[in-house]
Amino acid sequence: MAKLKVCVIFGGKSPEHDISLKSATSVISNLDKDKYDIYMVGITKNGEWYYYTGDVSELEGDNWLRDNAKLNKAIISPDSNDKALIVFDGEPEFIKLDVVFPILHGENGEDGTLQGLLELSGIKYIGMGVLSSAVSMDKAYTKIIFKHAGIPQADWVTVIDREMMNEAEVCDRIENKLGYPCFVKPCNTGSSVGVGKAHDRAELSQMLENAFKYDRKVIVEEFIDGHEVECALLGNGEPDASCIGEIIPTVEFYDFDAKYKDSSTVLKIPAEIPDDTVNVIKEYAKKAFVALDGSGLTRADFFVKYSDGSVVINEVNTLPGFTNISMYPKLWQAEGMTYSGLLDELIKLGLER
Repeated sequence: MAKLKVCVIFGGKSPEHDISLKSATSVISNLDKDKYDIYMVGITKNGEWYYYTGDVSELEGDNWLRDNAKLNKAIISPDSNDKALIVFDGEPEFIKLDVVFPILHGENGEDGTLQGLLELSGIKYIGMGVLSSAVSMDKAYTKIIFKHAGIPQADWVTVIDREMMNEAEVCDRIENKLGYPCFVKPCNTGSSVGVGKAHDRAELSQMLENAFKYDRKVIVEEFIDGHEVECALLGNGEPDASCIGEIIPTVEFYDFDAKYKDSSTVLKIPAEIPDDTVNVIKEYAKKAFVALDGSGLTRADFFVKYSDGSVVINEVNTLPGFTNISMYPKLWQAEGMTYSGLLDELIKLGLER
């Protein structure tokens, strides 16, 4: 039986480039080589595409870019008759692909842009489609969808960059609606890039300035005092929901460093919360997935309030981290699924889309 040709795309121009390299290293290392021929395509921080034939261990730190003998310029053909990766090594070589696994976190990979190219190419791919990816990536639009779907969430204010010409008015609006502390987030980043917690107006001004370095649109959310918990979703249409995991950071909030650099952060799987609360979280997670017209995979993040145990959705991540410490694969492993088995299921779902 012929092996499936799987193209893993990693890197990218996003601030989450380095996390993509970590995720791709784990994914490629765990793909069953007896089932799949794996084609590694990396995108540099400058947006250059290369077909890489070296060792997967060289991905982290962008060491893969140092060996020119293992690199060739390459692109995904937008011509749906090709359904191919085009490698430029002398005469162009067309490699027919069965499915693409886009391990690209954040903008230009998780936001519908790459998905649009893959739709043009006619190549199957893992994860959400163009519109679902775009609205899931944009926190302001996700908020609107969740509101109409009746899913409880933190109150928020959306700020566009041009509004900052009158910063005092913006800050007044935020203070009057949300108070302090509050969280400031770029609308289109993940991994807590550009996110800050403001305790007063001076910090709010500072956090807004920082967030606008990453996006022209920012949301500011009310502070929810509660457990941070996550649920993994898997499927097309009506998804399966995993057990619930809890994040216990040792810092004030679960920022980029806490997610990927701070070994003191504890992931508790399963979370120590009542069964009734677990069921509510799973119900809301599935509801969010369906409202976004989800497919493949998503991680839904929630708060369970300390005050009354009620559940509030925080956000969704349509291409969650796949590093060896990431919650998404760990949740499914806790359900008895191996990492390689999870990848097999994702490939199957991608081919079914």
